[in-house]
Amino acid sequence: MNSRPPKDQEAGLTYRDAGVDIDAGEALVDAIKPLAKSTARRGAGAALGGFGALFDPKEAGFKDPILVATTDGVGTKLKIAIEANKHDGVGIDLVAMCVNDLVVQGAEPLFFLDYFATGKLDVAAGKAIVAGIAEGCRQSGCALVGGETAEMPGMYADGDYDLAGFAVGAAERGTLLPSQDIRAGDLIVGIASTGVHSNGFSLVRKVVEKSGLAWSAPAPFAPNVSLAEALLTPTRIYVKSCLAAVKAGTVKGFAHITGGGLIENVPRVLPDTVVAQIDGTQWPLPPVFQWLAKKGGIADHELARTFNCGIGMVAIVAPDQAQSAITILNDHGETAFVIGAIRARNGDEAQSQVTGLNA
Repeated sequence: MNSRPPKDQEAGLTYRDAGVDIDAGEALVDAIKPLAKSTARRGAGAALGGFGALFDPKEAGFKDPILVATTDGVGTKLKIAIEANKHDGVGIDLVAMCVNDLVVQGAEPLFFLDYFATGKLDVAAGKAIVAGIAEGCRQSGCALVGGETAEMPGMYADGDYDLAGFAVGAAERGTLLPSQDIRAGDLIVGIASTGVHSNGFSLVRKVVEKSGLAWSAPAPFAPNVSLAEALLTPTRIYVKSCLAAVKAGTVKGFAHITGGGLIENVPRVLPDTVVAQIDGTQWPLPPVFQWLAKKGGIADHELARTFNCGIGMVAIVAPDQAQSAITILNDHGETAFVIGAIRARNGDEAQSQVTGLNA
């Protein structure tokens, strides 16, 4: 029996002709299966290939859990990764932006899923990205349980891609942060960042454009590495250190310093009756922010409401718990120190005030 298709079908279009390479997609899945397996934890097998992923909070050790979910992306920092052809750190950024938002509520990250969309799938770049995601999951103790890779020619130019992440965590009922007893007199502990992290990169890229520097040029603020390498330093993941402080009962609240900087993020955990008074003289402004401010002519207030300015996470603590919290955080690899205090609010004044930044 002749199994050849009719003549009018012999020249028919394939999905590859439309720009989608199913074989490349399968190759990427095969390449990342070991990466996902490396993130396995209690409650999840971290196996890829099914239509959905299961997680058992009881097996993870929770008795009466409240689930906390978050989603985020990496933003236009991806443009630097794409233009510099350096993709190994943005996966860490993706996980960090999600799991750091979980831990500020006192939740332990349980599992993570990613969405990777591109115009034309580059298996090597895709594997590097997912390797970063797996590393971020290992750093935060959560399982990479699945994701979606979408090849969409016509939607993205060849080489371009976007990332989104989704994380679910849990806390025992009644232990979520912030606590309801944040009051005037509490202290503000700053936890150092590793650089710009993953916010404000549209302004960063504008400053770089103004400077005329190539991504391959030595970074003016870190001359031993290229400008791209310096700016692509991954976002710090604060999960294990902050959870240790939570479990010790030393923290009333955390604020992850993301878009909106120190000005907009700290008020998200404060009652309306108080103000965070942050003293910028209590830490050295990292060189990257000094360079951005000088080269871009960025005023201190704009710097503090766009970037983390060297403080990637803030903790609110009672005065008698400050040293204990700092010790726990530092023992877990952080650089933590008092950067201000909570005081009573006068009228409708701004709830986060940063002075002495001296950019």
